[in-house]
Amino acid sequence: MRRRLSMNLIEMTRRRKQMLMLAVDTVLLLFAAWAAYSLRFGVPYDPSLSQVLIMLMAPVLAVPVFVKMGLYRSVIRFMGEHALWSVVKAVSLAALLWAVSAFMTQMTGGAGVPRSVPLLYWLLALVLIGGVRFVARWMLWLPVREQFQGRQVLIYGAGGAGRQLAASLSQGRDYFPAGFLDDNAALQGTDVAGLRVYPPVQLPDLMANFDIHDVIVTLPSASQARRKEVVSFLDQHGAKVRILPTISDIASGKHLVNLLREVDIGDLLGRDAVAADRNLLGRNVIGKSVLVTGAGGSIGSELCRQIIALKPAKLVLLEQSEPALYQIDRALWDMKESPVIPCLGSVTDSRLVAHVLREQGIQTVYHAAAHKHVPLVEANVLEGARNNVFGTRVLAQESLAAGVETFVLISTDKAVRPTNVMGATKRWAELAVHEAALQATENGRSQRFCAVRFGNVLGSSGSVIPLFRDQIAQGGPVTVTHAEVTRYFMSIHEAVELVIQAGSMAEGGEVFLLDMGEPVKIMDLARNMIELAGRTVRDDDNPSGDIDIIVTGLRPGEKLYEELLIEASNGQATQHPRIMKASEASHLDCISDLLRQLEGHLAQRDIQSARTLLMDVATGAGDAHASNVSDALPAYQCRSC
Repeated sequence: MRRRLSMNLIEMTRRRKQMLMLAVDTVLLLFAAWAAYSLRFGVPYDPSLSQVLIMLMAPVLAVPVFVKMGLYRSVIRFMGEHALWSVVKAVSLAALLWAVSAFMTQMTGGAGVPRSVPLLYWLLALVLIGGVRFVARWMLWLPVREQFQGRQVLIYGAGGAGRQLAASLSQGRDYFPAGFLDDNAALQGTDVAGLRVYPPVQLPDLMANFDIHDVIVTLPSASQARRKEVVSFLDQHGAKVRILPTISDIASGKHLVNLLREVDIGDLLGRDAVAADRNLLGRNVIGKSVLVTGAGGSIGSELCRQIIALKPAKLVLLEQSEPALYQIDRALWDMKESPVIPCLGSVTDSRLVAHVLREQGIQTVYHAAAHKHVPLVEANVLEGARNNVFGTRVLAQESLAAGVETFVLISTDKAVRPTNVMGATKRWAELAVHEAALQATENGRSQRFCAVRFGNVLGSSGSVIPLFRDQIAQGGPVTVTHAEVTRYFMSIHEAVELVIQAGSMAEGGEVFLLDMGEPVKIMDLARNMIELAGRTVRDDDNPSGDIDIIVTGLRPGEKLYEELLIEASNGQATQHPRIMKASEASHLDCISDLLRQLEGHLAQRDIQSARTLLMDVATGAGDAHASNVSDALPAYQCRSC
């Protein structure tokens, strides 16, 4: 019975609800006036005709006041305690007007009104008018609470995207919109799409009153800096934050509710991407035959997605992992307008590489294939060198022979003064590419070979973020190697977009450096990810927290911080504000001899000699910045040339 009545009230139109509320208020005000007389005289009061007229004046005077002060504009179901103050002000003004009118009537010879009656009327009207609204709110929330208990959400942003989202959520079964939060003072206190708009400062009260745990941020056009401020504010109050994606994602036609995503750690970096230069993006891709190696990896797959959107003549995917190649080939089917040719194989296979380059008429190469997990390469030195060093050299030399126009190596900041084998192999790869660039220049060819160096990308398979996500999902602990370790981070999309643009500026032999913004402290990253998952960090200040953060110690060869330049003075600006370039070649007079030495160590499976040679050449003068690295590996002087 009670549930049926509640559902009938919810299904009424807004106009009918307002008329019902007005009628109820009229009856309650008449009752309050009569009850005031009854309490004054101590018996049920039997009014005369003139006194009935005075009682009828109460709702006649009060209802316009209630209308003017917005008591019928509020959505009862979402009315908060702040509305009680509006009721107090409206009833007080109405009672004052009634008292003045009643006493003026007495002065003209009408029936008298005892002085205590207006005060009693004010008290009774206040209790009745305020009470009926909170009773109505309770009744209207009853079926909603049963269906959406603990799943009411607030929407941050009462703009167009927020209104569309509210409409979509209202028709779903997963979440129910309880109201909007908005910084616009002009909207605060008004009703948008049937929901009240609250100032953000009321968030703690709203969470407590309505059992709200989730806030959905609908600021698709806001900058990353602004989004960071909003997410930080919501996180301070313990809200689980969800983000509505950008307008471009919404325009793809997906249902708004399905577009909601968990807040990404990238929302905390406060970094806005610079708009891409369309000429730079398309220069080496549009209408050209493009090869992407490591096409199934994190960087390689994003390269493929962005390249195919630029409409190349054809896109060739080279990948040694069959499952990874299958996944990216299938992913491109829905978006490709150009031929996509999957090729299963390794860049270390010179015959295969030569065949693919000539058979497909490749004009642009993006070399993303690499073993990049530091601990795994540290434990597999020979295979790391074979793939990263010799695979790059095979591809670079065969590209030179096949007349490839542009060759872009995807490098890493770990190649700068490397203290681990992975970084050393990537520095060797840079040298192999620079060797090909010099050979092209010496032979009078216009071929361009370059490398692009950057730090960690968010969400890549080698990033610490997927590890933290898994550890948090399992209840911890979250492991950090050192309390002071920092890393650069960038989104995969932005990194790849910049890589494509950097390659278009190549003249031959450059190492391009991407502006990674400010470095992020990994300890802070771990804390933020724990808190964004709705958990708390267990430490000395909060012994009852959910998840521990354990410092495990730097791994062999791990740095406290990464660098992008070997010599700070080498950096030069380019036409793109987020891309610099440097010239850092060394040992090129004997690179062929060094490669033959390394190849001999691989053939003999001499791990220690291979490791020593890799580190000798990569560290150059041996300035390894001892304060920045683990003591697990020494700094070597180059003895090979």
